Amino acid sequence: MDLGLDGGFADPVLQSQTAFRAIMDALANPGAVQRLVAPGSPTSSIPPELVSTLLTLSDHDTSIWLDDSLRADSAVLQFVSFHTGAPVVREPGRAAFAFAAGAEHLPRFDQFNLGTQEYPDRSTTIVLAVPALTGGPDLIIRGPGIKDHGRISPVGLPEDFIGQWSANRELFPRGIDLLLVAEGAVLGLPRSTRIAEGH
Repeated sequence: MDLGLDGGFADPVLQSQTAFRAIMDALANPGAVQRLVAPGSPTSSIPPELVSTLLTLSDHDTSIWLDDSLRADSAVLQFVSFHTGAPVVREPGRAAFAFAAGAEHLPRFDQFNLGTQEYPDRSTTIVLAVPALTGGPDLIIRGPGIKDHGRISPVGLPEDFIGQWSANRELFPRGIDLLLVAEGAVLGLPRSTRIAEGH
């Protein structure tokens, strides 16, 4: 059986539009959890939420980076090729979108494309699958799209997340945007968001 052809959206047009809206809402309202359409996965190494965002954001003109665990799975590569045609790059700095099945597989944020002052929109958007979007250490978020301040508590963020994010925030308008996915949902952290440890 050719696993690369399995999975995907049952109704590609409608479901990709629904997922795209959820992703845009997540970035416009940082910290607010949005429900994702969770399609079938071609293999257990890629969570359905990563499949959903990958199908929605990737096409044959969009370079994507996959972490080592995903790139080592031939079913994932076949799936990407068949459903999106997106070129898979090995260098994080060449990717428009990056997909990681866990923080342990993710390079430091500054290894990705941070955009330029003229074209800050050319930076990488990272999609990171985490164990859960709540239940972790309390973080305070502030910035555009957040009234006063918000609180998030995702589980499984990269080591030194606050330090890495502060450095990323200082690059504004350059810098990466981050989408966290888990449990059929997505949480957006655009580069304009300030994040501090909660008390």
